[in-house]
Amino acid sequence: QVQLAESGGGLVQPGGSLRLSCVASGRIRSIVAMGWYRQAPGKERELVASITSGGVTNLGDSVKGRFTISRDNAKNTVSLQMSSLKPEDTAVYYCKMTHRYMENISVYWGQGTQVTVSS
Repeated sequence: QVQLAESGGGLVQPGGSLRLSCVASGRIRSIVAMGWYRQAPGKERELVASITSGGVTNLGDSVKGRFTISRDNAKNTVSLQMSSLKPEDTAVYYCKMTHRYMENISVYWGQGTQVTVSS
């Protein structure tokens, strides 16, 4: 089994910064991609940022220029550096991992970490 453990959420003022981290553990064979999604109350879950094992990144339009995603393949860790935070960034942030073992592709989710941007 695979587990994802997120950390780094919290309360921050508008314009501030936060760094989220997600560590994957367990029976890990090959990680295809890792990333972050978020879900605000009453809204659908949306992509924030993702990064493949080769380092190709994809950022949501609303966070481009403000958020940066990075990955440490040796430690099975993905991080999200969030800057210039806005109240509309308030949401539960979920770590997602796409995993491959032989011909099987599996998707795992973390439990989520709350990010609140408010003065």
